[in-house]
Amino acid sequence: MIKKKLFPSIFFLFLSFLALAQNDNLLEIRKADRLVGSGGFQRLLGNAVMKHQNSLIYCDSAHFFETENKAKLFGNVRIVDQKDPVTTRSRYAEYDGNTKIAKLRTNVVFKNESTTLYTEFLDYNRETGVANYFNDGKVVDSTNVLTSKNGVYETAIEKITFTDDVILVNPDYTLKTNFLIYRTIPKTAETVGLTNVVSAEGNRLNAQKGSYYDTENKIFRFYEGDVETETSWVYADNLYYDENQLYYEGRGDVAVYNKERDIEIFGEEGKYWEDRKYSKVYGNALVKKYFEQDTMYMIADTLISQDSEDEAERFLQAFHNVRMIKSELAGRSDSLAYIYSDSTIHLYNDPVIWNDKTQITADSIRFLIANEEIEKVFLTQKAFSVSKDTLGNFNQLKGRKMVGLFSESQIQRLDVTGNGESLYFDLLNDSTLRGVNKNICANIIMFFKEGNVSKINYLVKPEGQFTPPHMLKEDQKILDGFKWREDEKPNMEIIRAWRNPINRRKNQENLFDIPEVEIPLPTDEEIQILIDERVKSGG
Repeated sequence: MIKKKLFPSIFFLFLSFLALAQNDNLLEIRKADRLVGSGGFQRLLGNAVMKHQNSLIYCDSAHFFETENKAKLFGNVRIVDQKDPVTTRSRYAEYDGNTKIAKLRTNVVFKNESTTLYTEFLDYNRETGVANYFNDGKVVDSTNVLTSKNGVYETAIEKITFTDDVILVNPDYTLKTNFLIYRTIPKTAETVGLTNVVSAEGNRLNAQKGSYYDTENKIFRFYEGDVETETSWVYADNLYYDENQLYYEGRGDVAVYNKERDIEIFGEEGKYWEDRKYSKVYGNALVKKYFEQDTMYMIADTLISQDSEDEAERFLQAFHNVRMIKSELAGRSDSLAYIYSDSTIHLYNDPVIWNDKTQITADSIRFLIANEEIEKVFLTQKAFSVSKDTLGNFNQLKGRKMVGLFSESQIQRLDVTGNGESLYFDLLNDSTLRGVNKNICANIIMFFKEGNVSKINYLVKPEGQFTPPHMLKEDQKILDGFKWREDEKPNMEIIRAWRNPINRRKNQENLFDIPEVEIPLPTDEEIQILIDERVKSGG
C-alpha cells in the first residue's frame, strides 16, 4: 500500500520539474516603451528588454513570437549573459529560445573577454558556445588581428578556426594561409597547407604543408618550410625557428644557403644560429660552393660553417669520410677545413687528392684557390706523387715537403724539398719503354704537360741509376711507400648517391604574390562596343 501511494507522488514531482525546466527555457518580456499585440505575437517598441535564462537581450524594438519562443530584434541589439563572459552586438538579430541560437546580422561585434570578433553575418549557438561567421570576419585580441572569409569560434575551448583567405597580422609578422586554427589563450596559430609569412624586417617564412606559430613567444614550426633573410636561406622538412634566440633547427632534407659567400650546405639534421652566423649539419652532409665557372662539391658526415664580419673568423669544417670534387680536382680525407680569408683548403688524416692522371698524398695537404681555380698545393711530411703514363706505368716522386703549381685546373709542376726521390719511366713516343730512371736528390722539380710527366730537374748532387727494360725487376718499379688509390677517387655519381638535393627555391607558390584586387574581364557587350568605336574612328 505504501508503494502505491509513493508512485503518484514521484510522478507529479517529475511533471512539476519538467514544467519548471520548460518555463526556464521561455523568452520573457522585461520592459519596453510600448507593447503592441497579443495572442502569441507582440511588438516591443522603444528600449526593449527581454530575458532568456541568464541572458538579458536589449534592442530598440522587437517582434516576439511567444508560441514559437522566438524573437526578431531590431536596432542596437545587445545580448549579455550574467554568467558567461560572451556579449554580442548587432543591428539585427533573430533569437530562438528553444535552440538558444542567435542569428546576428550587420555590424556584428562578438566579444569574449579580451577577444573580439567583427563580422556582418554570425550564427551563435549559446548552448554549445559555438559561433559561425561567413562572408568575412575579423578577430582582434591584445596581440593579433586575424581576418578570413569564414570562421568558427568555439568559446568553450577558446578555439577559432579560420578558412579561406586567412590573414594574421601583428607588429612583427603578417601571415597568409587558407586554413588556420587559433588558440586565444596561449595565442598560438596552427595552419594546414600553404602558409606564407613576412616579417616587419622583410624576412620571408614559408611552409608548404602547414605550420605552428606561438605569437607571444615568437616561436615557429614549419612543415616543408623555409626562412629567407637578407643574407641566408634555410629549409627543412620540419623547421623550428625561435625568433628571440635567432635559432633554427631543421630535420629532414635540411639546406642552409649563405647568399654572401654563395655556399650551400645540405644534410639530414641541422642547427643554425643567425646572430653568430654559425651552422652545424649532420647526416650525409653535402656542401656546394658556387663559383662563376663551376661548383665545388664536398660530402662528409658532419659540416660546420662559421661566417663573420671579421674575415679571419670565416671557415668551413668537415669531419669524417670527407670527399670533394672541383673541376679536374678530386680529394678525400678524414677531416677538412676551408679558410675563407686566404681561400685555402686543409686536408687532414690520410689525405689524398687527384688531378687528371696524378695522385698526391701526404700527412697533411693544403691547397690554395685563386680566381676560382686551384693555384697551389702544399704537402707536408711524407709527400708522395704518382702519375700514370700511357703504358700504365707509375711515375713517382716523394720527399719531406712538396709544392704543386697549377694552371687552368691542371698540374704544371711539383717542387720537392728534402729527402727527394724519383722514379721515372722513360718512354719513346709514349709507346715504347726505354728504361727506368731512379734518382735520389734533396731537391727535385717535376714538370707536367697535359697530365703527363714531361721533364725532371735534379737540383743538388743527384744520385741516379738507369735500368733498361730487360733488367727491370718488379720491386724496382715502385718507391717505398707507393700505393695507388684510384678506387677511392670520388666522382659525381658517388656525390649524388650520398645526397642529391632538390632545388626547392624554384616555382614556389606564395600567397603574397597573389594580387588582392581582381580586375574583371570585359563582357561580350563591352568588347563589341569597343570594336564598334574603333571601326567608327577608323582605328
